[in-house]
Amino acid sequence: MREPIQGVRVSTGDADFDTFFERIKAFLLQDQETLIIDGNTYRGYRSPDARSIWIRDHSDMLRAARYFDDDLQSATHHFAETQATNGRIFDYFTIGPEHAGERENWVKYVRVPVESDVEFRFVKAVFLGWQATGDDQWMLDMLPAIERALAYALSHPWRWHEPWGVIKRPYTIDTWDFDYTAGRAPWLNFQITPDTYWGVMHGDNSGYYEAMMLTAQMCRSVGWTGKAQSWEDRAGRLREAANRICWNGRFYTHFVPISEVRIPGVDPQEQLSLSNPMDINRSLADHAQAVSILREYQRRRETTEAFAEWFSIDPPFPDGIFGDEKLVAGAYVNGGIMPLVGGELARAAFEHGMETYGVQILRLYMEMINATGETYLWYFPDGRPASVETSTSPEAQPTDGWGSSAMLWAFVEGLCGVMDRSKLFEEVVIAPRWLAAGVRRAEVAVGYACGQGIRYTFEYQPQRRRITLTASAPDRMQLRVLLPDNRKVKQARLNGKLIKPAIDTVETSRYCVIDARQEAQVEIVLAAK
Repeated sequence: MREPIQGVRVSTGDADFDTFFERIKAFLLQDQETLIIDGNTYRGYRSPDARSIWIRDHSDMLRAARYFDDDLQSATHHFAETQATNGRIFDYFTIGPEHAGERENWVKYVRVPVESDVEFRFVKAVFLGWQATGDDQWMLDMLPAIERALAYALSHPWRWHEPWGVIKRPYTIDTWDFDYTAGRAPWLNFQITPDTYWGVMHGDNSGYYEAMMLTAQMCRSVGWTGKAQSWEDRAGRLREAANRICWNGRFYTHFVPISEVRIPGVDPQEQLSLSNPMDINRSLADHAQAVSILREYQRRRETTEAFAEWFSIDPPFPDGIFGDEKLVAGAYVNGGIMPLVGGELARAAFEHGMETYGVQILRLYMEMINATGETYLWYFPDGRPASVETSTSPEAQPTDGWGSSAMLWAFVEGLCGVMDRSKLFEEVVIAPRWLAAGVRRAEVAVGYACGQGIRYTFEYQPQRRRITLTASAPDRMQLRVLLPDNRKVKQARLNGKLIKPAIDTVETSRYCVIDARQEAQVEIVLAAK
């Protein structure tokens, strides 16, 4: 019987790496919310700027919480059981006052009309809850809600633009929840009206592409091959349409208008918005597009005065045009610097042959939280953190789980290189990229709260020109060993037997690729320079 593996344990001799999981876990534990509604207990993860369980924050934060939390289903289940008959999902639910001056402890459910991304985030939350528990029956119970949610998004006139075959939304800043009204509203506007400016935002479409592909994966896992193929076909059509409409040759255009609209001083073709790295990680972008986006961020890093290139949007909109004077350039979602974006960037960089860039992002974030012991949803370009006084939100907690969980996701799947391609690590990629961080020896164990996981030991001995990797997993493993300095492989052994491994080149990075099952002892001898 395999020894249970829970959490993320890393031993490299580098304190930043070795303690990173526990530091992020500490933030997330402060973001847990347990609510009792109708006598039932629901546990989820709150937004950093409001004491409520938003599906957008919660679903992304599960990417980190799955390694220590044994309740990954109750909050998601509540979003399903409160679903509207037309398939619509609530944005959030909460108990208690939300703003200064409120005293009522009512149960509240809210849907922001201008948002088109809610349903795909619900699908992602179901997938993560299934992946980390292996609970097929729960997943099957959730599939009808998933299908209703996707049917709503892919047909409702507020969400779907049939002439172009893509998801649409009002003119918001990327995925955020208030839209541009040209001054017709007295404050931030959340409602759809006859005067709404409509258009296409790339991040909605990458989210639904991923959601349909995840739905297909869940269907295929229980033998529903016909239904899985149907979802994959639908996803492929959306991907093709979104890339045709939104890709501008360098990155995804922030907002492609359907309505006639122009904001003075704003060139949407030049605005790099926060969903771009997410588009990479959701596989809307192919490899060439991914590299182009990453290089655009690197290019802007060289010219920006901001402490990091993790822009919510760049360039920002003119001050206050969305209806709140606090939304000046560089504040919040109007050009603020977001660890959420940095984590997504790092994850994309590791996967697309820019490993050193991924390490640079993680190192900067580690320096930030080491210096203060805090992490915020956003920062001004000069490094000042968010505050209630400078935000449109009621809170500005120093335990931002949305961005910190994205950074941990990049650390685990990118640098440690452990990616679950199925459920319960039954099909796993182990791609240690420690050489990009200057680490020659690492012991790693990654497991879900249920105890199912993997472990490996990696070591590079430059004098002997040898790399060794010992790994164990529940079943199938693909081992992807990053080679130093583009070195060639002279000889490779798997469990003592000579093999001829595949070599995969990703940009200038070279990986030695070996397939194995359950237990693997790999020795790679490098050719002399």
